[in-house]
Amino acid sequence: MSSVQFVNSKAEVLRKYQALAMNINAAAGLMEVMKSNLGPKGTLKMLVGGAGQIKLTKDGAVLLSEMQIQHPTAAMIARSATAQDDIIGDGTTSNVLLIGALMKQAERLLAEGIHPRVITEGFELARKEALSFLDTFKYQQIDKAVLINVARTSLNSKLTPDVANQIIEIVVDAVQIVQVPEKPIDLFMVEIMHMQHKMGAETELIRGLVLDHGARHPDMPKFVKKCYILNLNVSLEYEKTEVHSGFFYNTAEDREKLARSERRLTDDKCQQIIDFKRKVCEKNGYGFAVINQKGIDPVCLEMFAKEGIVGIRRAKKRNMERIAKACGGNSVNAVEDMSESDLGYCEVLREYTLGEEKYTFIEGVQNPTSCTILIRGPNEHTIAQIKDAIRDGLRAVKNAVEDKCVIPGAGAFEIATSVHLQKFKDSVAGKAKLGVQAFAESLLVIPKALAENCGYDVQETLIQVTDEFIKNNIPVGVSVNEQGFIAPIANGIFDNYCSKRSWLNIAPTLAQQLLLVDEIMRAGKQAGGAQQ
Repeated sequence: MSSVQFVNSKAEVLRKYQALAMNINAAAGLMEVMKSNLGPKGTLKMLVGGAGQIKLTKDGAVLLSEMQIQHPTAAMIARSATAQDDIIGDGTTSNVLLIGALMKQAERLLAEGIHPRVITEGFELARKEALSFLDTFKYQQIDKAVLINVARTSLNSKLTPDVANQIIEIVVDAVQIVQVPEKPIDLFMVEIMHMQHKMGAETELIRGLVLDHGARHPDMPKFVKKCYILNLNVSLEYEKTEVHSGFFYNTAEDREKLARSERRLTDDKCQQIIDFKRKVCEKNGYGFAVINQKGIDPVCLEMFAKEGIVGIRRAKKRNMERIAKACGGNSVNAVEDMSESDLGYCEVLREYTLGEEKYTFIEGVQNPTSCTILIRGPNEHTIAQIKDAIRDGLRAVKNAVEDKCVIPGAGAFEIATSVHLQKFKDSVAGKAKLGVQAFAESLLVIPKALAENCGYDVQETLIQVTDEFIKNNIPVGVSVNEQGFIAPIANGIFDNYCSKRSWLNIAPTLAQQLLLVDEIMRAGKQAGGAQQ
């Protein structure tokens, strides 16, 4: 009987080899589920929700976050893999595959009587050596062509080629628009908007903004050329007092007088905006639009409509930041001290109606540092699939810009590191070299999965690629178009440096921790410390 069961007779305990077997089986099982998704030829998974919602995806992060995983070890692996996606935006499937492969290699060594501590020491030596080898494997010539190739590598593994090829340059251009010298890239300045119509390949980049609402008065202009934009954060509606108060009147005239003074307060603000519009627009005949973060009441809307001003109310706070970055000007918090320098400008402001939804397009802006990617698709799951892929593509391009380097893809790094570690193990003393060898063989799970998903003979492909690398000592990976090897640098197949670095830190560390578990106890307290 376990010592824990003396303390808690209801405890469920798995001892030593049972615990290891449970962890190994969970890691290997999750690896088998995810393996078929890897690479451009990976298959799709269909996720069906409790209410019949359908999602088609091969994005590892989406699968792991939306699958119902009950096994505690598998859930832990899924959480660690999705943590990398949250930070970097890629490498989720690779993490699961490497953890599963390390655990399977460890199982073979455990069966031969090697202690888990010896295996983990070998893993740690191999991990450090692989990280130092990664720094020698970098490709550091970063230009727009390389960024396009980084986006292509990321998107082709998540979307069909016809849709992915349409989106590649959109993603790169979006990152370059929001890039400001000497400042970190803020991807929140790229608005991702969707419309459920047309085809996914008709997704486009708007060098400006698309707002998901239109003007709130039927008589306001629907199309304005050469338009000033007032980015406003002032309430233009009657508001109740913040404190609870009551008013008592002697006569009906007193009540009318108070109501008129309340109305006048809002009307005066509105009139100041109209006077300001006349002052700035009379000399050049430009249009005028007010985009307000707060409300605009019907009376003010009527006044604006008569003056030919487009009035948009209750815009999102994040959009107010984007408008200032896209169109220029400043966010105005009081109507008393407005100047022409506070105004933004666009060549075209137009309203687009799709069914009952209205969208406002702000286009033709000068020197924008914010933009919109407008996703089109015939149904919800296509739009969701494109949206997830664009988010990953944006982060892949951002990472390449910030790292100032990339890593040759198509499994080239894994093959090169495996060959390097096979040589490195000769310099390791004792049984730890078995752990190093197991790590080297585990890395080959990535090129193996790529070859298997293309329908090739796995061993034959792996031998061809490895022999080519040893013979010429240049990066070679698995070709997905014909069986054999491919030069990733010449063919523009690149992965992110930070993604590989994070992958080599997360997966081996978690595999080591799981191997050192010798007892699994279901005898803990509930979250919050309450007794079961």
